[in-house]
Amino acid sequence: MDLAMGSPSAILQLICPDRPGLVSELSGWVAANGGNIRHADHHTDAGAGLFLSRIEWGLEGFGLPRAAIRAATASLAARIGGEGQLHFSDDLPKVAIFVSRQDHCLVDLLWRTRSGELPMVVALVVSNHPDLAGVAAGFAIPFVHLPMSAAHRAEAEEAQLALLAENGIELVILAKYMQVLSAGFLERFPAVINIHHSFLPAFQGAQPYHRAWERGVKLIGATAHFVTEELDGGPIIEQATMAVSHRDEVEDLIRLGRDTERLALARAVRLVLRRQVMVYRGRTAVFA
Repeated sequence: MDLAMGSPSAILQLICPDRPGLVSELSGWVAANGGNIRHADHHTDAGAGLFLSRIEWGLEGFGLPRAAIRAATASLAARIGGEGQLHFSDDLPKVAIFVSRQDHCLVDLLWRTRSGELPMVVALVVSNHPDLAGVAAGFAIPFVHLPMSAAHRAEAEEAQLALLAENGIELVILAKYMQVLSAGFLERFPAVINIHHSFLPAFQGAQPYHRAWERGVKLIGATAHFVTEELDGGPIIEQATMAVSHRDEVEDLIRLGRDTERLALARAVRLVLRRQVMVYRGRTAVFA
């Protein structure tokens, strides 16, 4: 539910070939059905010849019943030669959080969810180590330990995918999950967000804080991105940075970096949950 407005809203994300009159046509459709637009954001990618739009309107007083809106927006998207996705603000997606041994991102996400900041239902915490079972228990979230090894990776991922299907999971969040998901996993479940402990594309891969310290950087950062087969190369959702100095040792960079990781991941998850992110041509448009 849109807490600021006090009642649920509909959110239409649409991408289509650019042409004159699209904003008028979309807003006119909402108005013609008695809708009150709460937010409207548009972007034209001139190089790609594409128009992207996010329109959110209140359901109270809207002329179409909720059950009929999806078909109506599909017809609207087809009429302008585009593709659309319809969401409702009071639909809370079921989410699984994958972790390993580090707890800072997990604790932060669970706390923000419990406080109402993140509109989602955390249905599962899945880990390749048993260390964080107590954290999940403290928030009354089911914890599943699935050991991961090179010899049994395929079996472990099959078990993970079965859990996601059984629990109706719509989104997976990798909150310091120190394993690389296989191409086969991502083909079957592509809705995955990861937090990487560097300001991508700098310092991809392992030990970015050590390499950042060796280079004497003055800013460290973290990047939340969608996961693709390319390691740390998926479309970027959100980034956070923090200033450091020559006085900071590697341990200081790691400690400070945890703050940027928490912040970037929480912001990214919130943006995705509020349907403010659109992915196209390997990149994102973020209507923040």
